[in-house]
Amino acid sequence: MNISITPQNLLEQILQIRRMEHGSLSVIRQGPNGPFYNLNSWEQGANQCRYIPQDKVPEVRQAIEGYQKYQQLTEQYAQQIVEQTRVQLGIGIKKAQLQPEQPPPQVLLAQDQEIQQLMARFLTTDPGQLAVQELDFEVLLRTAVFKSTNQLMGYLFQKLADRIDAAYQPKAGYVRKGRVEVTLDCIFGSFKVLRDYYYHEGKQLGHYPSDAALGLEGGKTPALARLVCLEGADEASYQKAEEHLKETGGIHISARQIQRLVQQVGAAAQTWQEREALRPLPDTKPVPILYISGDATGVPMRKEELEGRAGKQPDGSAKTRSAYLGCVFTQHKSDEKGHPVRDYESTTYVSNMGPLDDFGPLLRQEAIRRGLGQAEKVVFLVDGAEGLENTGRLNFKDAIQIVDFYHGADHAGDVVEALLGSKEHPEYKARRSRWVRRLLGNGVKNLIEETRQECAGKPQAQKVYEELGYFVHNIERMQYRTFRRQGLFIGSGVIEAGCKTVIGSRCKQSGMFWSTPGAENILALRCIYASHRRDQFWKERLNAHAAENDCLSLAV
Repeated sequence: MNISITPQNLLEQILQIRRMEHGSLSVIRQGPNGPFYNLNSWEQGANQCRYIPQDKVPEVRQAIEGYQKYQQLTEQYAQQIVEQTRVQLGIGIKKAQLQPEQPPPQVLLAQDQEIQQLMARFLTTDPGQLAVQELDFEVLLRTAVFKSTNQLMGYLFQKLADRIDAAYQPKAGYVRKGRVEVTLDCIFGSFKVLRDYYYHEGKQLGHYPSDAALGLEGGKTPALARLVCLEGADEASYQKAEEHLKETGGIHISARQIQRLVQQVGAAAQTWQEREALRPLPDTKPVPILYISGDATGVPMRKEELEGRAGKQPDGSAKTRSAYLGCVFTQHKSDEKGHPVRDYESTTYVSNMGPLDDFGPLLRQEAIRRGLGQAEKVVFLVDGAEGLENTGRLNFKDAIQIVDFYHGADHAGDVVEALLGSKEHPEYKARRSRWVRRLLGNGVKNLIEETRQECAGKPQAQKVYEELGYFVHNIERMQYRTFRRQGLFIGSGVIEAGCKTVIGSRCKQSGMFWSTPGAENILALRCIYASHRRDQFWKERLNAHAAENDCLSLAV
């Protein structure tokens, strides 16, 4: 098998030569045990002779051969580099043979030089220390590769900026003021780019066409911005995102910078969530059952965000503010036991920190995108809170409303406790279990009547009537046997889990206190990511940036 000889191959062979000596051996006299030798070499303009003991002659010969091999290899290495240089500079090539413009030789050769230096360092390390050094070798190699790749990124981005600026047609009133240098961060490092700057005197607004066309986000390339936002939204804190980026990608960006970028992009993500839905998304197909669910959970807020808000603290104040989360998912089949099966990765989410009246229409827009008008059956599944019931009635008036069975079971315990006076009563567990079984059998109406009769005239009657109010209000939405026979979900576990994973795991960590925009923006990103819409969001964002250069809108 023929192996291509490259500069890297030659360098590896050179580094394998452990001993070298120049000159030649000559016999000076014969002894009883064999000849005696001198090593003759030309050094500093004069011939030098060194006596070589008989037992060292084989090693000296090997060293002389090593030097000769070194000379041959270095000559080949030099010729290879000369040939590469001629190709890169176009020396001796006719114009018709020239390829499109290539990056400067120093850019193309930078990676070879970095890696060669690293290889020399690694291959000449004392073997006894190698076990320690090799732990850092991969990081060093990544740094070497990134350094040269970053130079190439700078070259390519400058060429792109030049082409964009050359083709740009400014909008009316904008005047070119010259070129301005900017430092851009990418996943390989940082580089500088010169690009045109335009200014509108009347509007007192400036514009960089290249920044818009390249999709830059606060001095960061689209790839880095996307990665930083993913880490900032996904990790438990901005500090952990900083550490993760540094450890896994060698990317040095502070927690504060991550926060600023996440908030900038997150504000756009919230707007993107709220966009109007006129029709289902492309490739959306009719489904047998479309589920819509919503819930709220408290997010710890800064003091200034809670002034004047009522809460559950002993003094009536609040420590949290409600964050609403909605989800939409689909069902095509049931398992062998008849239990409904949620379609794989069919769940999408929306979030909102505003009033419930704003959340309902937001959730409806998401349901429209998911095919609300094409579904054979629509189910609105919530925990039984009156506010969410109204949300369902106003925004999904034809949907089947189901109160989460597990919330119903918890309230059944409250009724039994009020009736018996304590959870420690010996009949509490048995009677609660009986309530739960009868709820599953469409027995809610009879349970209400029987409980009213049992407590009539007793001291605890008022408390029992209050607890029964939950069931009285939700009789039609708690016909669980009927719902199960229709193959429907009767539990809101999907949205409950969403509140924990989408909201709780990022916004309810120990010591966290949020501003309303801070929480809302990061939750918008997390909803987009959990909905598997990251590519769609970033594609539309890049298009929105590019549209800033469009001067055709002036004709409207």
